[in-house]
Formats: sequence, structure tokens, C-alpha cells
Amino acid sequence: MATDDLSAPLGQHRRKRRAAIRLPVPQIVAGVLALFLAIFVVWAVMGDNPFGGEPVAVVPIQSQAGAPAKAAGGEKNQPVAVAKPPAPGEPGRSDGPGRGPPAAAQGKEAIPPGSTTVNIINGTTGTRQEVVIPAPGGSLAPPLGPKIDPKFLEMTPLGPLPKIAADGVRPADAFAQPVTPIPGKPDAVRVALIIEGLGVSAKDTAEAIAKLPGAVTLAFVPYGSDAGLAGRARAAGHEILLEVPMEPFDYPDNDPGPQTLLTSLAPQQNVDRLHWLMARFQGYVGLISMMGARFTASEQAFAPVLQEAEKRGLIFVDNGSNPRSVAGRVAGANNLPFAKADVTIDAVPTADEIDHALAGLEMAARQHRLAVGVASALPVSIAHIAKWAKSAASRGVLLVPITAAVTKEKQS
Repeated sequence: MATDDLSAPLGQHRRKRRAAIRLPVPQIVAGVLALFLAIFVVWAVMGDNPFGGEPVAVVPIQSQAGAPAKAAGGEKNQPVAVAKPPAPGEPGRSDGPGRGPPAAAQGKEAIPPGSTTVNIINGTTGTRQEVVIPAPGGSLAPPLGPKIDPKFLEMTPLGPLPKIAADGVRPADAFAQPVTPIPGKPDAVRVALIIEGLGVSAKDTAEAIAKLPGAVTLAFVPYGSDAGLAGRARAAGHEILLEVPMEPFDYPDNDPGPQTLLTSLAPQQNVDRLHWLMARFQGYVGLISMMGARFTASEQAFAPVLQEAEKRGLIFVDNGSNPRSVAGRVAGANNLPFAKADVTIDAVPTADEIDHALAGLEMAARQHRLAVGVASALPVSIAHIAKWAKSAASRGVLLVPITAAVTKEKQS
């Protein structure tokens, strides 16, 4: 008779359990990490990327003297320069109240294939502006205008930089335009006018060159994609300036662009950035501050920059946006020819206010025998300045280039 399962002793006839399979989890994890590390090391060693994945823009540099710079490690006569944007945590961008980035183009212009687009943000208005840095081999307009003597150029890996010639002639003197007196009015008061923000929009720049008399000085930003615009301005009789982006009080919310000079950087770092900016084009008589309310108020940060400008035979123009600027004192201490803007013509960019500001500039010239005004490359500004300039001579006002308005401050 079958044994009653209910009466059978417990624990009898139990099935044998299978042995549990234990995976060596720590060893597996360690193996995976070791494999990943090995792959990363092989990629780092074999990969051909000296910047470790950081975004870079490669900018061709064309010397107007016809002597291209040789890039480090590149082939002969292949001028290139690497513009490395600041890494996160390394400041490198941007000012003062009412002085935003250069005027943006009125309409979209064709962007050359392969170019790098950089956004510039105006912290006061919140507006964004796109500037284009061309790709290697991009279609750059050939440099025009008076040929630059190679004796005024120092060839560097970044491109040509201005220098004082061996005979002592300074670029500011070599590239200066002559002053044409008003017939019969030897005692005419003098006015120097500077138009800022050129070089970004080819249309606006061409309009300024065509409409304004040669005595008006034109200031070019270092981010333009057409290297020939500055040469065209010189060919039309204009003196030109290089706008140098400097740190504003509200940086980085207000951002003048890449390679901005900053109070937080070491002096040599700012000089290196200045060299990058100075190599964008050639033929300028000097530098003008672009924004820079915080930077121009710091003598410790500002002095090495002005010393470099003097060393290279240039002048310096303070745009007048910062009443606490130490530019005059530092320029005097370094024997640097200097000028400061007295009036911002289009602080309020309306026709009536521009005309009112031009009248104020003329009045200042009559009081002090000389006055300097600055304006942006806005169509309304260009139109009204051109109209004012046509009748200036009849009122006994002589329009002069900026080199005729610089002084050397006495060292305190």
C-alpha cells in the first residue's frame, strides 16, 4: 500500500538544489573600465588633434606687403593662423553703458562655406550679432589700397604685426593722411571724426567709404571676413584704426567678442591677445578702445597694452565711454600719442539728435580749437555726418584725420 504522503516524515525525499552560479561582478566592472581606459589612451595617442577637441577657427592671414606668414608646422607660403576661443572658465569676451558691439549688418549677407560664425551679445539691449571668420582658403577680397612697405611689418605665426622701421619711422606716421587747409582760413578750428564698427558689414562699410570725405577716420573691428575693406578705405584717403575689444563692467553679459582684453588675465596674456587682434589686417595708424569701461579704469591691466602700442609706433584713441579711464595718464607716462573723444555723435541714433550732437561738437571745437567725435556705422549717422561735412569748411571748420588731433600728455 502506498505510503500516505501526509503521514510521511517531514524532510524525506527532498530534491537536491542546484548550486548557485555566482558572477565575479567586481572583476567584470574592473575589466570594462580597463578596456575603456585602454581605448581612450590609444585614441589620445593616435588622434591628430592638438587642442583635445576644443573648438578652433582657422583664419587665413594675407599680408598686404605680399609676404605671407609661415604657420608653425605648415607648408611654405601657406599662411594660416589658429584662433582658439577661450576655454570655459578662461574669460575672453566683452561694455560700458551705451557702448554696444559694432552695428550689425542691415541684411543677411552670404556666408562663405566652411566659415566660423561668432555671436556677439549686447548686454544692454540683449541683441545678438553674428560675425563671420572665414575658413582656410575662403574667398577673401584681395587687399587693395596703398602698398604697405614690409619694413613696417613683423612676421609672426599669428600674422603680420606693425613695427617701427629700422630708420625710426613709425607706422602711425607712415600711414597718416595729409591735412588739407581751408584756402584763406589758416585759423580754422579743427574737428576729427571717427566712425566705429566697420568691417563686419561689407555693405555698410562700402557706404561709409563712398559717402564720407577722406578726412573722416574709419575704425575697423577685428572680426570682419573681408580683408580688403580696410585697404579700400586707405585707397579712398581715410586713416584707419583697429578697434580693440576690452572688458566692460557687465562682462560677460555684454560681450564685444573673442580675444577680449580682461582685467583678470596676466599682462602677457593680454599682450598675446592684442597680437592676435593686431594681425587681422594692416595699415592702421593706431588703436581705439571698443567698450572697455572696466579695463580702461585699471592701470595695472591697461598699462602693458599701451606700452605695446607705443613700442609698435601706433597712437591710441579713447572712445570716451568711460569717465574713469586712465588712458590719458598711462599714455603720457609711456610717451604714447593719444586722443580722447569729446562727443558721441549718435548716442541717441535719431536724425535730430545726431544733428544736435554735431552742432555741439562744432561748438567744442570753437572753444578749444580742436574736438574729436565718434559715431557708429549706422546709415542715419553716416548720412548726417556726410551732410554736415559738406558745409563745414564754409563755417570755418577744418575736418582732419585722427593723427592730426593726437597729443602727448605730460608725464605726471
